[in-house]
Amino acid sequence: MSRPNRRDFFEQSLFAAAAAASVTVGGEGDRLLAQSPVGQGPNDTIHHAIIGCRIRGKAHADEFGRIPGVKVNYVCDPDQELADRLADQVEKKQGSRPQIVKDMRVIFDDPAIHTVSIAAPNHWHALAAIWAMQSGKDVYVEKPVCHNVAEGRRMVQVARKTGLICQGGTQNRSSGPLAEAAEFIRDGKLGDISLARTVIYGQRGSIGGPGKCEIPPQVDFNLWLGPGTDEQPTRSQLHYDWHWVWDTGNGELGNNNIHMIDICRWLLGLEGLGDSVFSVGGRMGYEDAGQTPNTQIVAHRFGPKTIIQEVRGLKTEPFVKPAKSGYVIYGSQGIIADATLFTPEGELVRKFDRPGVNHFANFIDAVRSRRVEDLRAEILEGHQSTGLCHVGNISYRLGEPLSVPEIEARLAGPEIDPAVRETFAGMVDHLRENGVDPERTPLTLGPTLAIDAARERFVDSPDADALLSRTYRKPFVVPAENEI
Repeated sequence: MSRPNRRDFFEQSLFAAAAAASVTVGGEGDRLLAQSPVGQGPNDTIHHAIIGCRIRGKAHADEFGRIPGVKVNYVCDPDQELADRLADQVEKKQGSRPQIVKDMRVIFDDPAIHTVSIAAPNHWHALAAIWAMQSGKDVYVEKPVCHNVAEGRRMVQVARKTGLICQGGTQNRSSGPLAEAAEFIRDGKLGDISLARTVIYGQRGSIGGPGKCEIPPQVDFNLWLGPGTDEQPTRSQLHYDWHWVWDTGNGELGNNNIHMIDICRWLLGLEGLGDSVFSVGGRMGYEDAGQTPNTQIVAHRFGPKTIIQEVRGLKTEPFVKPAKSGYVIYGSQGIIADATLFTPEGELVRKFDRPGVNHFANFIDAVRSRRVEDLRAEILEGHQSTGLCHVGNISYRLGEPLSVPEIEARLAGPEIDPAVRETFAGMVDHLRENGVDPERTPLTLGPTLAIDAARERFVDSPDADALLSRTYRKPFVVPAENEI
C-alpha cells in the first residue's frame, strides 16, 4: 500500500473524529424531521405522479407516500415491469393502485395532477421538468438536475416564467447541521477560506462491451431514449449503466459527487460556475463500453478559492471507514468536515446539530404555500451545482493523454493550489495499487477553461462551448431560450 500524504492523513483523521462526534455530540439534530403540510386544510389532497421507477423512483414512492395529504396517482416508466413493481409498492402502502403509463405526456395532459417527481435517467431530467411546468405542474427533479449546462438554464427560465415550484434533489440542502455550518461560515467565524475538497471513493466494475445491447422486450426504447441520440448502445445492460456514457449520463461527478460539490458551494456562499476549471483522469483499469472517467480530479477556481472534486472508481479503501464520500472546508480559523467544526490543527470543537427537515416534505410545503423562497433546493441552486460537474467533464472531454511527469509539470504553476498536486499524487499511487501503470495507460489532462460566469459560457473556447448543450432527437427537444 502507498503511504498517504500528509493531507490525506489529516483529512482522514478529521472524518474519523467527526464520525465519533456524531455518536457522542449530535444525534438528534442529524435526523431529518418531516413537517406537516402548511397553507391548506387537511382535506386538500395533492395528486402526485412519479416518473422513473427504478432506484430513486422507489425512494420517491416511499417518501411522498408518507406525507399527509399526498396521493400517488401515476407511475411512469418505458419499462413495463419496473412500472408494475412500483405500482405494487404504492398500492400496498396507500391502499389504492396508481395508473401505469409509459409515456409521461399522458400525465402532463391530466389536469388533475398537481405535482410530478422525476427519477428518470439524467438525459430526461430537463425535458421532463420543462414539459411538466409548461403543463402547470410543480416539479421535484432528481440530481443532477440536467444533462448539460444549457438545459439547467432553460429549467430556471421556465420556472421563472411559469412561477411554479421546482425543487432539485440535493437533499443535503434540508440538513439542519449543514444550514448551521453555512451560517457559521457566513458570519466569518471560519476566517479566510481558500480551499475546499470533495471525495467520492467507491469501486465501479467494468460494464462490459462494447457489443450489442439487447433491449428488454418490455421496454419502449424510443420513449426510454427520448432526448438521447444513441440508438444502438453498446453496453450489455440498458438500465443504470447509462450513467457511464456521455449520451445519457454524466459519470460519477453527476451521479454522486453532485451532492458534495453542492454542499461546498452552499457552505462557501458561491454563485455561478466559477472563474476557471480543469480536469485530469481517465477510465482506468479495464476497457469497456463506458466513456466517462472512473478516476478523476476536477479543480475549480472562484477568485482566491479552489474547490477540488475527486473520484476513485477502482478498488480502494473508503476515505474513512465506513464513509466513501465527504467534503472538507479549510478556513484560517478552523476546518469544517462532515458538519463538524475543528481547529486549524484538527482538534474537534463541536458537531453542528440544528434540526433539519425532510427534503420531500419541504417541496410539498412550498407547493402548499406557493412561496418559492420556502424551497431548500430551488432549481437555480441545483442548476449551478450541477453545472460545476458539467464544466469539469467538459475539460476532461477536451483533454489529451499525457505522461505523469508531463501532468506534474503543468500542475507546478503558482496559480494552482498545492492541494491539487497532492491530490494528483494520491491518484497516481491509487492507480499503481490497482496494477495500473499510468505510463502505459496515460491519464487525460483537460485544458484549463476560463469561464464567463455571467453568460454561462467559456472564454475563447468554441469547442468547450459546443459541449454546453447537445443534439436532440425530435420530438424530444429541449426548447431554446427564445422558445421559452
